[in-house]
Amino acid sequence: MSEPKNILIVRTDRIGDVVLSLPMASIIKKHYPNCKITFMMRAYTMLLADNNPDIDQIILLKENKSKISIADNLKQIKEYNFDTCLVVYPTFQLALILFLAGIKNRIGTGYRWYSFLFNKKIFVHRKRGEKHELEHNINMLRMIGVDEKLKAESVPFNIHSDEKSRQRVKQILGDFRINSSNPTIIIHPGSGGSSVDWPISLFMELAEKMARELIANILITGGEHEIETCSRLAVHENIVNLAGKFALDEMIALIDSADILIANSTGPIHIAAALDKHVIGFYPKINHCSQKRWGPFTNKKYIFEPTICDGQCTREKCNQLNCMNSIEVKNVFEKIENVLANIAE
Repeated sequence: MSEPKNILIVRTDRIGDVVLSLPMASIIKKHYPNCKITFMMRAYTMLLADNNPDIDQIILLKENKSKISIADNLKQIKEYNFDTCLVVYPTFQLALILFLAGIKNRIGTGYRWYSFLFNKKIFVHRKRGEKHELEHNINMLRMIGVDEKLKAESVPFNIHSDEKSRQRVKQILGDFRINSSNPTIIIHPGSGGSSVDWPISLFMELAEKMARELIANILITGGEHEIETCSRLAVHENIVNLAGKFALDEMIALIDSADILIANSTGPIHIAAALDKHVIGFYPKINHCSQKRWGPFTNKKYIFEPTICDGQCTREKCNQLNCMNSIEVKNVFEKIENVLANIAE
């Protein structure tokens, strides 16, 4: 295969998935500095790639009432004359569009019924959880002659907060009289439902213990659909519920201003890791949603897993045994204290 000149990276799913794909751009540029790189993504994740020096342009997936428009996307893609596409998140519609667009090198999974639409196939079952999602993404680059070894301390995510968002966050925190001289801890209890979560009741217990025993700003975050859930954590006057108050760019700025983020397996934990923050996460031992596959890719992570699992887990078994309930609040709190002590040194 000849050296790529104009690459399209297709990642049209959710926030955490996109974050774990962004380093592909920097690594490609390291090996092919003159290569033009375009990301195709959904509108609500676009801000993750804003101001990324290694992404030359972003194109948005065109949809009509949440359905992919084959004609509109085909017309859009053909305008750019891509010579190579890397389909990190494959669907039949996307594979068909890229095939019809006549892109010379179409790189994607070899294990879907529509894989005949790719002419460079990768035979890896990601759901087995044998490698981290980011490692799978970077390994795709071998198909274009790039073989890179990742180090958690130096992954080039290139996520940045912008000045406008930082000022907006500063204003909101000021309205709540947040003391900027104290360390800031974000608790993000919601998730996209792709994993098995730590129970809300334990998040509530942790939040109350933190509010009583720590000198820190304790902020609860979540989307507009999570306001009611997040309000359950506001069990003490020292806890501020900010659910529904931030757009994605502002959420990035808020995380950038914090010291610790506590969450289940969800997008903000990957944003925090990309911004080099300390992260505390809760993950089941189910292969396809374990921390081995979906944990934050950083040396500043502290992962809690169920203590009653035998490792041969399924979602049904985990729910039946209430495995995540075996993660004790006192152990999580001790880790938070340790991190704060290290930050203060």
